[in-house]
Amino acid sequence: MTPLTRRNVLRGAGASVVAASTVAGCLGRRGSGALDALTLAYVPIYPNMQHYVMSEEGYYDDVPADVTVERFSTGPSVVKAFASGSVDVALFGITPAMVLVDKGTEAGVLAASSRNGFKLMATTEVVDLYEREGPTTFERFEREHGRRIRFGAPPDGSVPDIVLRYWIEEEFGVGEMESVVDKSNVPPAKAVQTIQSGDIDATIVQEPFATIVGQDDAFDGLAWSGAVLEDHPVTVLFANQRVIDAREVAQSLVEQHVAATEFTTESPDTAAAHAASVIGSGVSEDLAAAAMQSRAADFLSNPHTVTDQAATMGDFVASVGNIDEPVATADLFAVEAYDALQS
Repeated sequence: MTPLTRRNVLRGAGASVVAASTVAGCLGRRGSGALDALTLAYVPIYPNMQHYVMSEEGYYDDVPADVTVERFSTGPSVVKAFASGSVDVALFGITPAMVLVDKGTEAGVLAASSRNGFKLMATTEVVDLYEREGPTTFERFEREHGRRIRFGAPPDGSVPDIVLRYWIEEEFGVGEMESVVDKSNVPPAKAVQTIQSGDIDATIVQEPFATIVGQDDAFDGLAWSGAVLEDHPVTVLFANQRVIDAREVAQSLVEQHVAATEFTTESPDTAAAHAASVIGSGVSEDLAAAAMQSRAADFLSNPHTVTDQAATMGDFVASVGNIDEPVATADLFAVEAYDALQS
């Protein structure tokens, strides 16, 4: 495999994905011991900030294995590739990691990458009603408009879907989400266009898209996900057992991840520029830098800070059927590499 440098990072979206019917036979341990090369997958979203820093600053060059990076458009596509064995490490949401472990893949979260990473945005009408009515907002809106509030969010079981579900069902106790709002599946990149076109009344969205919506006077914030489910994980650094068993490689990946988190904290504008250069898709340097000022831009490496809320989220992921039962944090997290660097 080709070692990753700033010249040869594979940023093409055409990563191969195995057919779903072949996934089950490919799960499980792939071996242990020495590791010469690995393939790392990422989804080009703002919460994967450490990857952009590691890529553009050359941190992957310090990993004692040849690292090939592949770009995927969605978390589910990474799940299929990871389960097939064509991907060893992934930077993506905590819920795809839960799905893989639930299916029997021997793998674990080496580090957290981001937390508290969403804002619930709505039309000013909905926000004003919420400020007056609180939990009765949904009932009052339906009575006045003859329909429920239309909420756009990623698919059931995704991280933002779980946070939205928790906000409605646990914080307000107004019943199951499906009985309170009309939810439609809206990818993060389409949230701005969809709410501005009037097709939805509200959305839960990550940065930098929350910043774009917030710059429009027709919309305002309903809530920040960090206040809904404090310290909830969003994205993680996830590795298969082969990588975990190669302790030097695992520790080096975590070490570079920690260095990237520190870089982001100390040089946010440069980190934002790195993110914009890799993500593309209309994410400018100015937008990426503005999003750095958001409460929803919360980057970290310590996996211990998100384990409790990962367990809470797992209950909701299981309730919508994405996993058979909540995944124990001891099975989901592989914290040994991180802990070894702290000693």
